[in-house]
Amino acid sequence: MERPLHHFSLLDLSPIPEGKSAADALANTMDLARAAEHLGYHRYWLAEHHNMPGIASAATAVVIGHVAGATTTLRVGAGGIMLPNHAPLIVAEQFGTLETLYPGRIDLGLGRAPGTDMATARALRRNLAQEDTFPQDVVDLLHYFDDADEDTQVRAIPGTGTHVPLWILGSSLYGAQLAAYLGLPYAFASHFAPAMLEDAIVTYRNTFRPSKWLARPYFMMVAGLCAADTDEEAAYLRTSQVLAFARLRSGRPGKLPCPTRDVAAEVPEHMLAQVEASLSVSAVGSPSTVRHQLGSLIETYKPDELMLTGMIHDHPARVRSFEIAAEVLGDIRVPAKPA
Repeated sequence: MERPLHHFSLLDLSPIPEGKSAADALANTMDLARAAEHLGYHRYWLAEHHNMPGIASAATAVVIGHVAGATTTLRVGAGGIMLPNHAPLIVAEQFGTLETLYPGRIDLGLGRAPGTDMATARALRRNLAQEDTFPQDVVDLLHYFDDADEDTQVRAIPGTGTHVPLWILGSSLYGAQLAAYLGLPYAFASHFAPAMLEDAIVTYRNTFRPSKWLARPYFMMVAGLCAADTDEEAAYLRTSQVLAFARLRSGRPGKLPCPTRDVAAEVPEHMLAQVEASLSVSAVGSPSTVRHQLGSLIETYKPDELMLTGMIHDHPARVRSFEIAAEVLGDIRVPAKPA
């Protein structure tokens, strides 16, 4: 394989299932993180969402600290922090503190969207600037984490000198171009927005400029996952995520629904087609089916790293899904050589 897969990782949205609470969701996150570490996952990322009844990771930095404290070797980070919602200095202080507490284990992925609706975005900050400050905010964060010289007037304490790795997240060519220009690793959200995946990979790799942070391009793609002991069971379990995504698209977000035997009876045909297109970069099925599907994705897109995500209503079934994927990817992965 021209570009071997070096790592496989996990994105956890801390889903709140119907009939359960945010406390249950966060307890499930802790249990899944411990399992992921045991199974050989490299990173465990959490994402910032607000005003979402079905997601418990709104205070993302707090949850990252909780997960890092319950694990020992797993890299833990944000996939991502929605930078328009925050002053870069505050983000630098939060993640500088995390890196100080858990040295060498913290990642900071940065997104350009607010991660919520506009009413909630207004509630998150006092002023909604019209101009796009994302590129400058990223540069500011790089400086806050770098070694400060004597003339530096504003420092992140903790933060200065921690060199927390920054990732650019995206689902379009914008993030690919920015990550390449700054010489940063890039993660593509193909698990829910796959349309520009191939173009983004080409753009990022072809225009990448080596930097003090990264010598060569490093690309991670995110894929959906729902694995079970049989294809039929996996298809059934996946209906929870299909229903959740359809309701979100319809402006009716809620907790993660129970699975259904007849998803077509609950989701209109046109909406179901849209949802299936959005979730098309995924692996769903038995161990042998998932092995074939993940292998095909890796062969087609040749990521340096594959991150998996998937919401299943039943927590033990969700842990089993990631266990199956780890067994499959453990055979495919080629460990990176030490620098």
